[in-house]
Amino acid sequence: MQQQLERPERRQIKNIDFNCDLAQSFGVYKNNAEYGLLDYVSSVNISCGFHAGDPLTIRNALLAAKEKNIVVGAHIGYDDIQGFGYRAMELDEDEIEALVLYQVGAIMSFAKSYKMEIEHVRPHGAMYRQAAENFQFSCAVAKAVKKCSQWLVYYGASGDVIQKTGEYVNIPIAQEINLEKTYNVDGTVDFAEKDNESAFDYIARLRTLLNYSQVSNKEGGKTFVTADTVHFSGKVHNIIEIAKEAKNIIQPVPVNYKNVCESGWV
Repeated sequence: MQQQLERPERRQIKNIDFNCDLAQSFGVYKNNAEYGLLDYVSSVNISCGFHAGDPLTIRNALLAAKEKNIVVGAHIGYDDIQGFGYRAMELDEDEIEALVLYQVGAIMSFAKSYKMEIEHVRPHGAMYRQAAENFQFSCAVAKAVKKCSQWLVYYGASGDVIQKTGEYVNIPIAQEINLEKTYNVDGTVDFAEKDNESAFDYIARLRTLLNYSQVSNKEGGKTFVTADTVHFSGKVHNIIEIAKEAKNIIQPVPVNYKNVCESGWV
C-alpha cells in the first residue's frame, strides 16, 4: 500500500523507462512534433487506428522507432476519432476483449512485417482512466492483452489497481507516473485537476521521484509510489524541452531491461 510520511525516506530509483505516444494522427490531421521525443525516450506507444493512427501513420511510426532502436508497444483506445478517445464507454467483458484483441493484433502483425516485436500495451484517454479506477475493467483489459501474448507488459497508472490486476491476471505490469498530473494522498491521479506544464516543477518532481520514490500530493505532502516508467505527454506544450532535461538527469531504459537489471542478471 502507498502511504504518506512526514519525513522523506530514501528509496532511490536507479533504472526507469521513459515512454511517449506516437502515431497520434489520422488522415489530414498530423502531429509530427511527437517525433521530437524519440531522442529522449526508451519506449513508444503506437496508436492502433481507433482513437488515432491510420495505416500509413502507424507504418511510419514503427519505422521511426526501429531507426532509433526504441522499444515499441500498442496504444489502445476507444473507437472515437472525434473525441480522440477521451469519452468513456460502458462495455461488457466480451466487447472489451474484442476491442483489445483487434488493436493489439493489428500492431503486432504490422510490427512483424518489419521484423519488430511489440513489448507492451498502454491504454489511452478514457480507457486509461477507467483502468486506473476500476479493478474489474482493468482485469478485463489485462486478460485480453494476455491472450495476445503472455509476455506483453501491461502499462497503467501507478497504484493498487494495476498492482492487484497484475497479481490476479498473472501478467507483467509497468506502473506509470505522469509528472504533470496532480496526485491524491493515496497515490492515485486526480484526473479532474488541470495539468501542471511548468518545466521547473516537472523536473523537480522527477528528481523527487528518482531520489525518494515519492510524488507531491494535493495536500502539500509526499506520497510513496511504485514507478517503472514515466509518461511524457505530447499535450504538454514544452514536453521536448522537459524530456531533454530529464534525460540529462537519468538515462532511461526499457521496462524489460530495467527488470533484468534489478533481477541481478546484468
